[in-house]
Amino acid sequence: MNKTLFSAATAIVAVLVLTACSEAPTTPAPTTEAAKPAAPSGPVPALTAFYEMYKPARTWATDLLPLSLTSGEIKGIANQDGKAALWTAVFVSPSRREARIFTYAVADQGGAINKGVTAGAAQSWSGATAKSRPFQTTDFGIDSDAAFKTAEAKAAVWLKSHPGKKVSMTLVSDVRFPAPIWVVMWGTPSSGYMAFIDAVTGTAVRGH
Repeated sequence: MNKTLFSAATAIVAVLVLTACSEAPTTPAPTTEAAKPAAPSGPVPALTAFYEMYKPARTWATDLLPLSLTSGEIKGIANQDGKAALWTAVFVSPSRREARIFTYAVADQGGAINKGVTAGAAQSWSGATAKSRPFQTTDFGIDSDAAFKTAEAKAAVWLKSHPGKKVSMTLVSDVRFPAPIWVVMWGTPSSGYMAFIDAVTGTAVRGH
């Protein structure tokens, strides 16, 4: 449970701007201008979204901890292979006894969901429960796409006879498991398949 949390990688593009003077023989003076990376237009893995949300959340409370991370959907953008167009994180502050919901979306959905990071207002938090406990970011080592791949292999037989089922993913810490787990679910709890993937080791804990 002490593996270092994978870092979310982002590309930085340098744009070269040449400033030329009309009077010869002045030599053009090259200057560089750093451009912001283009925002993704398609679904992204959880860690990419998590760190975008974590940065502003960290300014709210220095003792904050993640409570959950859940995939969502945006109309017109298909989630695929453990990547989602919308991710929702719940962060808590034990000292404040408060929780805040953050979302990361690759496009506007309308209402409260906007492209990029949106922060909700602080709410009272009663503390950990058996099925919902805060966890350390260092215990979040397996990204959603890797967890999905393992879960898909675990569910292969079921998926073969139940094609086309929608999939959702949630990262939580449950007292039944020694580490935070990815719950990968096809269909619904009553008529679907759930695979549980250890977020530290990446191994399948169980599936049904």
